[in-house]
Amino acid sequence: MQPVHSIRVGLLGCGHVGSALVDLVRHQRRTVGARLGLDIEITRVAVRSIAKERAVELEAGVLTTDARSVTVDPDIDVVVELIGGIEPARELVLSALAEGKPVVTGNKELLANHGAELYAAAADAGVDLGFEAAVAGGIPLIRPLRESLVGEPVTRVMGIVNGTTNYILSQMTESGVDYASALAEAQSLGYAERDPTADVEGFDAAAKAAVIATIAFGVDVVAGDVYHEGIADITSTDIDFAHRLGYVVKLLAIVERRGEAVAVRVHPTMLPMAHPLASVRDSFNAVFIEGDAVGELMLYGRGAGGPPTASATFGDLLDAARNLVDGTSRAVGSFERAQIVPIDDLESDFYLNVDVTDRPGVLAEVAGVLGAHGVSIGSMEQIGLGERARIIFITHRASERALQATLRDLRQLDSVGQINGVLRVIGDD
Repeated sequence: MQPVHSIRVGLLGCGHVGSALVDLVRHQRRTVGARLGLDIEITRVAVRSIAKERAVELEAGVLTTDARSVTVDPDIDVVVELIGGIEPARELVLSALAEGKPVVTGNKELLANHGAELYAAAADAGVDLGFEAAVAGGIPLIRPLRESLVGEPVTRVMGIVNGTTNYILSQMTESGVDYASALAEAQSLGYAERDPTADVEGFDAAAKAAVIATIAFGVDVVAGDVYHEGIADITSTDIDFAHRLGYVVKLLAIVERRGEAVAVRVHPTMLPMAHPLASVRDSFNAVFIEGDAVGELMLYGRGAGGPPTASATFGDLLDAARNLVDGTSRAVGSFERAQIVPIDDLESDFYLNVDVTDRPGVLAEVAGVLGAHGVSIGSMEQIGLGERARIIFITHRASERALQATLRDLRQLDSVGQINGVLRVIGDD
């Protein structure tokens, strides 16, 4: 019978994920002991208020409001950071690493802004820094990229990594409701925060894209490198036209290798219905990985929520504990700053929804503007609206720079009333 090693854990934060982690550790304690020879116990928990009611009961003396005391406590072996934000999380993680304690975190904002500093600190201390829960909730993604695919020439990672926006777009697609109604429903169900800005404007997905790009390509990408757009301007008309044309609209995080550089962006995208990501609905997440040798892979599951995120956190905790017992660690690496491809240099097909005056010659004027900037038309549909007409274009591949110049000149035409929607179209390549 293998010896059992006691691992005492300090937990920073005990919200939905922290409470779910406490429950999971307790429930799996005997199984983990039998399988791995580890006796995992959460012995200190730092919170803002001890008096606050929680979803989990903790023994007397476990709770504290002094988070730093947890990171420097010699009786704590591993620290789990689940408080979120940048400060004081950054200071606390660095404190724990300096004390020689492995750290597990689910903090994508911290990693997307200070990842290189934290990876270096963990390597200097010779301990693990685990962050599986930071990107795709319960979906194993970081570990496959770091381990199973570490030798794979990954070319692109494209994913739905925000459950809130996927739920909203799913409701708009399936129930025909407008954006405001879908957002209100997401808030009522707890999928969206009272202030949904981080989700619907793409900030959350952009932070995750930065972490994915760093691990997939071995270069330092930060949140500020990521071009991002949200979904607030998506209309039911856009959704309906996409469906009629054989597409669905998804908010995608896309990271691609372009020679020695990296392209990283988040934006609403029209995907062909046949693409595997097109069928990912509700609040689920999925990540599609493409590599020269492996071909195509897709990972799918719950991208948020207490229990799924706690599951990913627990997996990292067990890895860190085993490595600690074995006297080893798995460093993330030391990365050089990435060379980022500007959004203007990227290319895709585009969907354009334009209202114009319904008179002879207008279509030729609009087509002339597109042609002047080298934007060719792949398909077109015109709908009469009385004295106006709505023209829907799907272009052939064009650069962002050319498309933006086209939009600028279209707005100068007297015959153009308004440009209702612009979406990138990818997936056929």
